[in-house]
Amino acid sequence: MLDKSYQPKKVEKRVYEGWEKSEAFSLTNKPKADPYCIMMPPPNVTGSLHMGHALTFTIQDILVRYYRMQGRNVLWQPGTDHAGIATQIVVEKELEKKGINKIDLGREEFLKKVWEWKEDSGGKILNQLRRLGASPDWSRTRFTMDEGLSLAVNKVFADLYKKKLIYRDKRLVNWDPKLQTAISDLEVEQKEQKGKMWHFKYPVLNQKDTFIVVATTRPETMLGDTAVAVHPKDKRYTSLIGKFCILPIVERNIPIIADEYADPEKGSGAVKITPGHDFNDFDVGRRHDLEIINIFDRFAKLNKNVPEKFVGLGRFKAREKILETIEEMGLLDKEEENLMFVPHGDRSGVIVEPWMTDQWFVNAEKLSKSAISAVKRGDLKFVPKNWEKTFFEWMDNIQPWCISRQIWWGHQIPAWYGPDGKIFVAVDEKTALEEANHFYKKKTPLTRDADVLDTWFSSSLWPFSTLGWPDKTAELKKYYPTNVLVTGFDIIFFWVARMLMMGLHVMKKPPFQEVFVHALVRDEKGQKMSKSKGNVIDPLKLIEEYGTDALRFTLTALLAPGRDVKLSVSRIAGYRNFVTKLWNASRFCQMNNCEYDGAFDPRECKEKINKWIVNEVASTERKISSYIESYKFHEAANNIYRFVWGTFCDWYLEFTKKLLVEKNDKAQKETQLTISWVLNRIMLLLHPFMPYVTEEISYQMKFNKASHLILSEWPKFDKSYFFSDEEAEINWLVKCISTIRSARSEMQIANDIQFPIEICGADQKSKDIISTHLDIIKNLARIESIAFSKNIPEGALQVVFGKLTLALKISSTIDVSKEKQRLNEEIKKINSEIEIFDSKLRNKDFLDKAPMEIVNEQKEKKDRALATKKKLVDALDRIKLPK
Repeated sequence: MLDKSYQPKKVEKRVYEGWEKSEAFSLTNKPKADPYCIMMPPPNVTGSLHMGHALTFTIQDILVRYYRMQGRNVLWQPGTDHAGIATQIVVEKELEKKGINKIDLGREEFLKKVWEWKEDSGGKILNQLRRLGASPDWSRTRFTMDEGLSLAVNKVFADLYKKKLIYRDKRLVNWDPKLQTAISDLEVEQKEQKGKMWHFKYPVLNQKDTFIVVATTRPETMLGDTAVAVHPKDKRYTSLIGKFCILPIVERNIPIIADEYADPEKGSGAVKITPGHDFNDFDVGRRHDLEIINIFDRFAKLNKNVPEKFVGLGRFKAREKILETIEEMGLLDKEEENLMFVPHGDRSGVIVEPWMTDQWFVNAEKLSKSAISAVKRGDLKFVPKNWEKTFFEWMDNIQPWCISRQIWWGHQIPAWYGPDGKIFVAVDEKTALEEANHFYKKKTPLTRDADVLDTWFSSSLWPFSTLGWPDKTAELKKYYPTNVLVTGFDIIFFWVARMLMMGLHVMKKPPFQEVFVHALVRDEKGQKMSKSKGNVIDPLKLIEEYGTDALRFTLTALLAPGRDVKLSVSRIAGYRNFVTKLWNASRFCQMNNCEYDGAFDPRECKEKINKWIVNEVASTERKISSYIESYKFHEAANNIYRFVWGTFCDWYLEFTKKLLVEKNDKAQKETQLTISWVLNRIMLLLHPFMPYVTEEISYQMKFNKASHLILSEWPKFDKSYFFSDEEAEINWLVKCISTIRSARSEMQIANDIQFPIEICGADQKSKDIISTHLDIIKNLARIESIAFSKNIPEGALQVVFGKLTLALKISSTIDVSKEKQRLNEEIKKINSEIEIFDSKLRNKDFLDKAPMEIVNEQKEKKDRALATKKKLVDALDRIKLPK
C-alpha cells in the first residue's frame, strides 16, 4: 500500500539510483528506430545549478524522456565546459588561501593544480542535474578539454588558419585590467550608474575665440582624440566641417569631420573621436582613415603617448587631473548629471576598457554568410520563429571574433613562432617543428604562443567533437545533425551562431535541425533575478522543500511563448498539491482494489462513464504529443493537469464511486480495471514532466513488473479508443453540474444547503440524460430535487445552460433582496478599484518613469478586477426577484 503521503526526499534518490543502475539513460541501437539527439549545453565546470539551468534542462529532459518512450534511439549528450576565466579565478583564490601565488608556481604547476581541482570539485553541477531528474547518457560525459576534443580544437584552428579565416591582428577588444586578459561580449556586464557628462571647448584652428564644444563622459581618453565628429545635417556645424580644431592639453591639430554617428540630439551634437579606446569611434576612424593612438597600458594606466605629467596615472586619477587642467585653461563649458551604462567584467567587477592589442581573430563575417543562408533556406529553424529576426540582425552586423585570452587555463593556441617572428600553426608541436625545419632549411627552435582560446571556440565544436570527430565514428554518422538545441535567447549569438558557423564549415551541415529558444526565469514581479536585488530563487532549496516534480512542473506550466517565466514559491507549492492529488488518487485506487491487468482492453467497456474516460485519455494523449513535438510545453503541462485533477479526480472518480460499491459484479470489475488502466496511462503521460512520483506510483501499483516506467512505451490510441456519443453525453453532464456549482459559488451558497431546481426548455434528449444521471447531478451539484417546467418560477436564480434555463429555487435558502444589495455593493467597490488602475495607466508620467514590470503588474491587476466585475454582474443578472 502506498504511504499516506508522498515523500520526495525518501523516493527521489532511490529512484534515480535505480534508473542509473538499470542503464535506463544509455544510448540504444534499435535497428529500425530513428535517432533522436540533443546536445546538452555544457554547464561551466565551476557552476552551480541556478533557475536558468533548471528550466533549460527540464525542457531537454521532457523531450528526451518523451522520444525515448516513443521508441527512438535517443542520445542526450552530456558534458561540462572548462570555463577558462571562471575556473582560473576559482583555483587562484583557492591557492591564495594557502599563500600560494600563481606566478610563483609557474604555468605547468598551476595547470596541474587546476586539473586536481577539476577532478575533486568540477563535477558538482552534474550531480545537481541528477537531482533535477536529468536523464542523459552519463557514460558518454565529455569535457571540453578531453584529449579528443582538444585534438578537434587544434585541427579546426589549423584548418581555419590555412584558409585565412583565422588571423592575428591589432584591434580593439574588451580588456579586463584586473584579470589582464581580453574577454568576450558575454563576459561584459552593462551596469547602470550615475555619472557626469562634461562639455569641453576645443579651439577652432586659426579662428580666434571660436570653439567647438564636445560632450564626453570619459575625459581621460581625450588625450587620444584624433577627430571631432558632427552630423552632416547639423546646421550648427556646417561651416566647421573640414576644418581643424586644437586638442587641448596635447595641442594637437585634429580634423572636424562629418559622420552620421554623431547624434545632434545628444550632448552638444559634437563628439570627440578616440579610435583607440571606443568601439564606435574605432569604426568612425576606419571610415575616415584616422590615426589610432593607444594611450593606456595593460593596467589601464596612461602610457608614453600622452604628455609627460600624465604618464603612469591610473585612468580615474587621470580623469581628475585632466578636469583640473581643462578648468584652469578656461575650456570647461559645463558639466551635467548623466545616467549611463558602464561595462564591467562579470568576473572581476572592474570597468572594462576598450584596448588596442594583438589578438587572434576569426573572420566571422565570411563564416556567417553560409549560416545566414542556412536559416533563410530553412535548413535550421528557430522556435519561436521571431528569433530568426534577432539572429539575422546580429549576423548582418557581425564583427571579427576575438578568440585569444591572456590566461593559462584553456586550449593553448596551436601556434609557434620562429626566431624571426614567422608563425607556424599546426595540430601539434611535432608538425609545427617539421614545417619550421622545412622553411628554415635546418632545425629551428620555436616558441609557442602563450595565449589560450576563448571558451566559446571549443564549445562551438561541441555538436560534432563530442561524437568523435575528426574520426568518422558510427555516432557521428548516426546523430549529426542533432534534432534540437534548447537554449536561452541570451546566447543565440555567442554560442548558437558560432556552432552553426563551425558546423557548416567543418561538417557541411547545420549542427541541429531546430533551435528552441526559451524565455528567462524572473521573480514573481517579472524582475530579473540578481544577488544585489536579493530575489534569487535557489532551485536546490525548492527541490529540498517541495520535491523535484513540483519544481519541474511549475517551470513547464509557466513556459508560455513570448513571455518570461514569472516564478513564485506559491506556484511551486500549488503544483506540489498536484503531486499530492495524484498520490491520493492512486491510494484511492488501491483501497478500492483497482488492480492493474495488462490484458484488459478498455475498448470492450459497457458502462458509459468508462467509455467516456477511455475517450478522454486518448484525446489527452493526442494533445500532449502534439504539444511536446511543437515545443508548446505549457500547453502540454496544463492539459495533463486539467485531465488529472479535473477530468479524472474531480469527475470520473466521483462518477464511479457508486459503481465501485454496487453489487453488480460486472460493472464493478469493469470500473476497477478501467480506473487502473487510466491511472497507468496517466503515469505514462505525466512521466516526462514528473518523473519521480510517476515512477514510484507505477512501481507500487505494479504497472511495470518487468522494467522501469522510464523504459515503457508511450501510449498510442487509434480511432477505436474514441467514443463520440459517450463523450458528448458525459461532457454535457459535466458542464451542467459545473454551471450549477458556479452559480452556487457566485451567490455564496454553502455546500450543505440544498434546494430544488426546475428546468425549462428541455428537449427529450436532455430529459433522458438528466433522468439517467439524476442521482449524480443531485449528489455533485448538491440539489434537493429536479423537475421539468415550462415557466420560470418567481424568486429563482436563472442560469442559462445551452438551450436550457435552470431555475434555482433559492429564495427559501437565502434572502434574495440582501444578496442583490451585496452584489451591487461589490460591483461599486470593484469599479472604484478599476478607476484607480485606469488613472495610473492613463498617467503619462507613470508610464514613462515606472519600471516595465510595475506597469505590467498594474495592467494585470486591472484585468483581474475586470474579470471579477464580470462575474458579479453575471450573478446579479441571474437574480429574478418575486413580484
